[in-house]
Amino acid sequence: MDPISALSSPYIYSHIDGAAGDETVEMAFVQAAAPDSDDWEAAAWSATTAKGAWARILIGPESAALTLTAGAWQMWVRVTGDVEKPVLHAGEIVIT
Repeated sequence: MDPISALSSPYIYSHIDGAAGDETVEMAFVQAAAPDSDDWEAAAWSATTAKGAWARILIGPESAALTLTAGAWQMWVRVTGDVEKPVLHAGEIVIT
């Protein structure tokens, strides 16, 4: 993913294989190895595919929850289903 300006407010997407799009989904952006319990923010499903669903969250100045400073951030997604609760590392984003 290309670097994102700290002045912009884009949606960040992550495709979750096997998700139905009706589970609770949260995302976290951390500069540490893994997120703490207070790092998680509510995300939403934007679309489903034959293989899963796309989770998304708004970041930047227009986001009520996530304004990230310059640097490299690790993106995590947590999906809460009826039985399973996977926590998935979803890559890195760079804020400039």
